[in-house]
Amino acid sequence: MAIIINIDVMLAKRKMSVTELSERVGITMANISILKNGKAKAIRLSTLDAICEVLQCQPGDILEYRSDEESEYNVSAKNDKKYNDR
Repeated sequence: MAIIINIDVMLAKRKMSVTELSERVGITMANISILKNGKAKAIRLSTLDAICEVLQCQPGDILEYRSDEESEYNVSAKNDKKYNDR
């Protein structure tokens, strides 16, 4: 199971920088980076609530579920592209 956090999409729609989101939500740039890069193992509901409030969106606008098969395929495709670009 993979939950994908699509903060980039909402930031682009709201024309907001990562720095502004970090300041308005009250979390560090490092933690925003962890969320953006898919490295987060968990997210507090209070943090999700604050992000949704600032971005004026619903949790479903940020969170996406992908099955393990889809996630493995996407990682494999990215790795293939990375090696093919060399």
